[in-house]
Amino acid sequence: MSEISTPNESNQQEAVVETTSTPNSFDNPEAFGRIDDEGNVWVKDGDEERQVGQYPDGVPENGLDLYIRRFLDLQAQVKLFADRLANLSPRDIDQTLSSLRKSVVAPHAVGNLPALRNRIEELAKTAEEYKEQARAARAAAREEALARRTAIVEAAEALAAQDPERTQWKVSGQKLRDLLDDWKQAQKSGPKLERSAEDALWKRFSSARTVFDRHRRQFFSAMDAKQKEAKEAKEKLIAEAEKLSSSTDWGHTAAAFRTLMDRWKEAGRANRKEDDALWQRFRAAQQKFFDARHAANSALDEEYAKNLEVKEALLLEAEALLPITDLEAAKAALRPIQDKWDEAGKVPRADVQRVERRMRAVEDAIRHAEQEVWQKSDPETKARAEGMRGQLEALIAQIDADIEKAKASGNDAKVAELESDRQARVAWLEQINASVED
Repeated sequence: MSEISTPNESNQQEAVVETTSTPNSFDNPEAFGRIDDEGNVWVKDGDEERQVGQYPDGVPENGLDLYIRRFLDLQAQVKLFADRLANLSPRDIDQTLSSLRKSVVAPHAVGNLPALRNRIEELAKTAEEYKEQARAARAAAREEALARRTAIVEAAEALAAQDPERTQWKVSGQKLRDLLDDWKQAQKSGPKLERSAEDALWKRFSSARTVFDRHRRQFFSAMDAKQKEAKEAKEKLIAEAEKLSSSTDWGHTAAAFRTLMDRWKEAGRANRKEDDALWQRFRAAQQKFFDARHAANSALDEEYAKNLEVKEALLLEAEALLPITDLEAAKAALRPIQDKWDEAGKVPRADVQRVERRMRAVEDAIRHAEQEVWQKSDPETKARAEGMRGQLEALIAQIDADIEKAKASGNDAKVAELESDRQARVAWLEQINASVED
C-alpha cells in the first residue's frame, strides 16, 4: 500500500496540539522510520518493518515529519483520553478505547507504535477500575432512587388507607397531587430504575390514587345522600312547626316545640347553605309562637298585677291579726279576708308562691291556736307543745342564720321570703308559749 502526502494534509496536521511524550518511550519518533531511495516511507513496528507511505515525485526535505506528526496526533489522543478518563461514563470509555485501538492497529505514522499500544492497554486497565467505580455509584444512585420512589408510593398508600370519615379531602388531595409531581420529577431527573421495579412501583402508586379517588367519591356520594335525607326530614319538621306557630295552647305547644327541636338535632345537617336557610324557616315558626305566647303572658301579667295589689293589701290585714290574743275575733276577722282573697283572682306566676305562703302562715297560726284551746287541759298535749316549742325555736334560729347569709350575698328576694317565713313561725311560737303558760 502506498500513500502520497499533500500540502493540504500537511497543513492540517500542523494544527494538532503538541503533547509531551513519555520519556524513553516516545522520544525520537524519527528513529522508528526511514525513507528508501525509491521514496518509500517505512516504520519499524516491533519486530517488523512495514511501508506506511511513498513520495513518487521525489522526497521532500524532512520527509518523515508528516508521518511523525500523525504519530504525535495519535499520542495526543491517547493523552487526552488519559486526562478525561475519570470524568467519562463507562459507555464513553468503551467507545474511546475501541476507537483508539483501531487507530493504532496499522497507522500510517512513524513513531514508537508498540509503546503507544502498550500505553492504551495500561489505560484500559485503569479504565476498568473507573468503570467499576462508576457502576457502583450508579447502583447506589439507583438504590437511592428506588428508596425515594418507594417512599412516594408508601405515602400515597397511606393517604389512600385513611378512614374516609376522618379524611380532610382537600388537604389530602393536594398531598397526593404533590406526590405525583415528586414522582414525575424523580422520573425526569433521577437515575433510571429497572423497568420491572419502576412498573411495579407505578402500579402501586396508580392503585393508591384510584383507591383514594374511589373513597372520595363514595364519601361525598354518601354525604350527599345524608344531606338530602336531612333536608327532607327538616322540611317536614318545618311544616309541623309552621302549623303549631299559630296555636294558643301555650303549654302543650311549647312542649311540642321542644320535641321538634330534639328531632331537628337528630335529623343531621343538609349542605351548609341549605341548612342555614332551613334553620331560619324553622326558627321563624318557633319565634312566631313564642312571641305570641310572650305577648299573651305580658297581657295576663299586667292584669294579674292589679290582683297582686289587692292580695298584698289583704295580706297586711291578715298578718295584723297576729299574734292572736282573741281566737274567736281573729277567726271572725279572717273569714271575709279569705273570701276577698279568692275573689281577687290570679297573680303573676313569679309572685304566686310568695303571697300564698304568707297567707298560709296566718291560717296555720289560727289553726294551731284552735288546737291549743282544746289541748290545754291534756298533759300529754302540753308535753307535745313543749316539744313543738323547742323545734320552732331551733327552726327560727336556723331561719335567722339563713337570713344573714342571704343578706351577705345580696339576695334581697331570698331575704324577704325568709323574713315572711320567720314571721309565721314566731307567731306560731307565741301561741304555743301562751298555751304552755296557761
